[in-house]
Amino acid sequence: MNPNDGVRKQMLQYFYDRNAYATSARGKKGSAMKISDVKRDLKHKYGMTQQMVISNLTYLIDRGWVKKCEVEKTINVPGGTIPSTVTWYHISADGIEKIEGGSEFEPKDRYAGIEVNATGTNVITLGDGNVVNARFSELRERLDGLKSQITSSAALSEKQKFDVAVDIESFKDQLAKECQDKTILGPLWTGIERVASIAGLVDAVQKILPFISPLF
Repeated sequence: MNPNDGVRKQMLQYFYDRNAYATSARGKKGSAMKISDVKRDLKHKYGMTQQMVISNLTYLIDRGWVKKCEVEKTINVPGGTIPSTVTWYHISADGIEKIEGGSEFEPKDRYAGIEVNATGTNVITLGDGNVVNARFSELRERLDGLKSQITSSAALSEKQKFDVAVDIESFKDQLAKECQDKTILGPLWTGIERVASIAGLVDAVQKILPFISPLF
């Protein structure tokens, strides 16, 4: 038995438990953690050194059992703003299935036969078989949240819900590309905004606009 396997199992279980009891996507009670918090928790829980954590985390990420997500933001400083990137780590769908076993919800790989990391785009492979440009990972999460709100709205017909859900998925597909097609994004977003307004979700749309505007 590989002596590192025990460490990897403990680490994967740690990320699994974080996800199972999370009440938010990131942060103190989130499923995704910063590396400083991961190191601290694993040292406290299992006595792992920083070297043990980093070397085995690299393995788990390369195997697809743990995901690394980079979120870009800006920090206000005197005289302007500076960009900042925060890296988060969380268990992937493959990691969950490693612990729980297989699932009937396992998707087929939408990009089978394509090495997406060789396309020149810095992409993140998601647990649902989709990919997204790392720059737009937070936007994609917010679009997922908007879709959930729209599809649960009592103010919309089932046809309206279905049509806008398809439009949101089409919009998200564009986020995997290095260069998005504005002639596609524009009409899609116009339709999404219109239906969201009917559903009374104007505030939800306003919160997404700062992430959408750089695309146009």
